Order: sequence, then structure tokens, then C-alpha cells
Amino acid sequence: MMCSLAAGLPSHTRAWHAGVVQSVSPAGLIDLGPGYLEPALLPVSLLNEAYTAALGEFGAAALSYGADPGVAVLRECVAARVSEVDGVPWEAGEILVTAGTSQALHLLANAVADRGDVVFVDRTSYDFGRRILADEGLRVREVAGDEFGMSPVALAESIAGAKGERIGFVCLNPTFHNPTGTVVGEARRRALLEVADRYGVLVVEDDAYAELSIDGGGVPCSMAGLAGGRGVIRLGTFSKTLAPGLRLGWLQADRRTVDRLSGRGLFVSGGGVNHLASLAVAVLVRDGHYDRHLRLLRDALRVRRDALVTGLRAGLGAEVAIRRPGGGFFLWLRFRGGRTEDDLRSAAAEAGVSVAAGSRFGTVREPSIRLAYSFTPPERLTAAAAALASAWRCPVSSSKGA
Repeated sequence: MMCSLAAGLPSHTRAWHAGVVQSVSPAGLIDLGPGYLEPALLPVSLLNEAYTAALGEFGAAALSYGADPGVAVLRECVAARVSEVDGVPWEAGEILVTAGTSQALHLLANAVADRGDVVFVDRTSYDFGRRILADEGLRVREVAGDEFGMSPVALAESIAGAKGERIGFVCLNPTFHNPTGTVVGEARRRALLEVADRYGVLVVEDDAYAELSIDGGGVPCSMAGLAGGRGVIRLGTFSKTLAPGLRLGWLQADRRTVDRLSGRGLFVSGGGVNHLASLAVAVLVRDGHYDRHLRLLRDALRVRRDALVTGLRAGLGAEVAIRRPGGGFFLWLRFRGGRTEDDLRSAAAEAGVSVAAGSRFGTVREPSIRLAYSFTPPERLTAAAAALASAWRCPVSSSKGA
């Protein structure tokens, strides 16, 4: 069967509470902050059937320690998918199964960099990714860019300016960037790769949203594909396309790097990560159910994005620059005039909507707000857009001096 996006969900929604899930929004609040899928988009029945199928096919082997780099069947499935998308042949030996992008980034922060190393990131970039790097003693340094992504000239200047310092890597999120939604074009990707290659600096490509193009168009070849596997480590995840609770993703690199990483104590002691989940997802991918699910998910995300964008544009007009993303989870707003981000967040909160301040993600040139449309049903996104437009058009109340 395996077709419904979230069949059977209502009987499980009562379990969505603190102590079970990471974040629970206050009752009555429309929460446009979390960057993950709403409960209705999580394929409960599909995954239930996939786990049953995996246990039926692999038996006791599904409950044992997994192969250190991950189960071969999932690595083969991932290699085939990225080969088709990139037009570059990748092999299973170039894939390491991970517990998602966060775990992969933590692994790289320890395995390919040392404490005190400099890591270059976009001036505005994923805040928790920065935190993972900083937690491991890496020095996160912003690189200037524009609406098209990180500037190759600025990257070259930043690397040259780090003379005498050890550089760990450059971390980029070039496809449906979090938080801005930007897709870096192929020419810019090649230019960034040329700079990194010239200076001998590793590129880590966070490709978490690459499969979530929602307008029917393609996306540029991955930086790993453009580089032919040299000098780039690519990170992918099923957290954004299936469910974060799977704790499942993958890392793509040359064989030597994959062998070195899978030989670390984490894998030698415990085997491949999330072994049973790996087999269940491999069944979905291999048997075509994953692609059918992706089509449903993309349609659902497009409806949600359009509801939010249409409502905001109707209510705010030229007062705010709204970047309409072609995929991913996020809408990026840039405000003109004298408003501050604190003003904007306060006004939103008074209207019953939670938003993420742009400065949370690094340096911003003007007041900015990130809105996630992935966590909220379309009708509530329409209501949120109307509430935000009304709140942001009105003077912001303040308790200062009261």
C-alpha cells in the first residue's frame, strides 16, 4: 500500500507533548519558528509499513549491530540517487550513513578540523550549525555575500587574511539556504570551488534541502558533483524529507575519507548508526515509495509557501522585501524603514505569531525575519499572514517608559 502522506495521524497527535518531542508551541500561538515538518506531513503509516517490511526481509540482521559505514543497501540507494541528480557516477563506497546533518557536522568538526581552527560560513547562516562548530572549539568566521550567496572574492580575501591560522573548512548551504532560501547558481558555485581549490581548503556542503524543489524546476549540480568528488564533503539528510525522528542522513566523500571516518571509535564500537531505520528507509527508496512520498510532500510545501507569501504580499505590499523561495522550508523578509527586529518580533507576538529574528543567524544588513512555512497548515498560514501584516503596519506598542 504505502501511499498516504500521514494516514492514521489523528490517533497519535495526543503524544505530541513535552518529554516526547523537542519543541511544543504554546496553545493558541501560530509558530513560524521551527524548521521542521508539521505532524500532518510526517508519514506515520508509510514508515510503520517500512519498518515491518525491513524486519520481514532482514530478520534478526535488522536488530544486530550494523556495518560500520552503514548498511550497503542504503548506501547503494543514496549513491544511485545522487549519481542521477548530479550526472556524475558515485559509488556506495563514497557514502557514509550518518545520524543526520547535525551529527555529520559534529563528526567533521572533530575528524577533519582541530580545536582553534577557523571555519568560514555565510554571513547569515544556520545558527545551530554555527553552535555545533563553536562547541567543538572551532572559530566561526563570517564571509560577506549578496543575494546570490557567498562572494568568491570575499572568500579569497578571508582565506588570505587568515595567514598563519589553520583553516578547518568552508561550510556552505547552497541549495534552499537556511535561513534565506537562496539557491547559489552554478557559476557562483564553480567560482567558490576554484577559490577553495586554489588555497587547498576543504568545502563542506550542507545539502539538507536539495530534494525539496517545489516549483518543478531543477537545481544546480551539487558542489560535490561539480568538483568531481575532490575537496568537497557533502551532507544529506532524511530529516527534512521523511522525519527527523529517524535520525538518519548521509555523508558523501572520497573513499579514503569515508574509510577514515567509519574507522573512528564511534562506528567501530557501535556499528553503523540507526541500523534499523537505515533498512526501513532503504526499502522505501528501493521500492519507489520514497519518490511518491516526495511528490506529495513537495505539493504540500508549495501550498503552504503560497498561502504565506500571498497573504503577506497582499497585506504589506512594498513595505517589506519578500524573497519567494523555490523550495526548502523558509521565507526571508527584509524590512525597510525604522523598525528594529525586536519591534517586529514584539508586534508579531502580540498578534499571536512567533517568528525568528534574522540576527539570530548572523550579521544582517537590515531588520530581517525568517518564517518557516513547513510546520503550519495552510489555513493557519493564511491567518498568520493577515495577523502579521496588520501588526507590522501598525505602530509597535512598547512598555518602555510606561
